[in-house]
Amino acid sequence: MDVRELLIDGFGRIDELYDDLADGLDERALHHRPGGTGNPIGWLLWHLARVQDDHVAGLTGEAQVWERWQERFGLDNGTDDIGFGHTSAQVDAVRIMDPALLVGYHRDVARATSHYLARVDEAELGRVVDRRWDPPVTAGVRLVSIQGDCLQHLGQAAYVKGLL
Repeated sequence: MDVRELLIDGFGRIDELYDDLADGLDERALHHRPGGTGNPIGWLLWHLARVQDDHVAGLTGEAQVWERWQERFGLDNGTDDIGFGHTSAQVDAVRIMDPALLVGYHRDVARATSHYLARVDEAELGRVVDRRWDPPVTAGVRLVSIQGDCLQHLGQAAYVKGLL
């Protein structure tokens, strides 16, 4: 297995887990906030997809998938809002009534990710994409970071779903 295959497999697992978590959710489950202040499943799944979309678009230089989906969600927060640092009120404002909307958006994000991964090679993985860190962040490090973030949020969403 080469590095590209490993990355494709890892992102494929995210896709499967995402779809499984969204299955069977209703409006109540999507917006339940554990303890009244925890992040709800709907927000977690939205945020996960937004981070993946934003970061992969940053690697490819292409437009975010969100530009084609934002209106369907009824959110006017723009492409810069990926949920990072959201206040409690902002979390509440992400109201998603249908889990199929989340699944559709994430499938398009996954498709964009797959297209990028299909052309990833050693030179691309070593390309520096962010010099604000020491050491500078490469495309390979960013991809592993995206996977880690997605898996953490999937685990959080699974926990919240289990509470219900």
